[in-house]
Amino acid sequence: MKKLLFLSIVALFATGCNLTKLTNSSTKKQPVAAVFADLNVSPTKVTHFYIPPKTVVVGGYDNVLNSAIRDALLNNGDADVFVGLETQVKYNSNGEIESITVSGYPAKYENFRNPGDEYLSKMPVADDSSKSNGKGVFGIKLGKK
Repeated sequence: MKKLLFLSIVALFATGCNLTKLTNSSTKKQPVAAVFADLNVSPTKVTHFYIPPKTVVVGGYDNVLNSAIRDALLNNGDADVFVGLETQVKYNSNGEIESITVSGYPAKYENFRNPGDEYLSKMPVADDSSKSNGKGVFGIKLGKK
């Protein structure tokens, strides 16, 4: 009886390993699409003082900083990012953030476009006319036979 129980447990483990297959979807390669954009930076530096509410302070320094930047960008022309960001943080006696001042140059992304033929035409091309030996990249002979 003990042999039968032992063999059934071994058989269960042996088949159990074959039936389960773990897959990780993050290892699959995904195509990457490139997009170009211009960044229009304002020549005027902006300084914004922000007093965060308690609900924002509870989230920590990063939460306060992101909220201050968001508020500053919305109040200064609805820009997308700050270039040359500087921060000054004031803490209270409990070590909590009391206020934060952010400053920088507001910038907005413009002219979104695909790289397209213009970008690809600037890529280096194997050309045997510039080589003295008549060979292109990796010593492969290009052109007429």
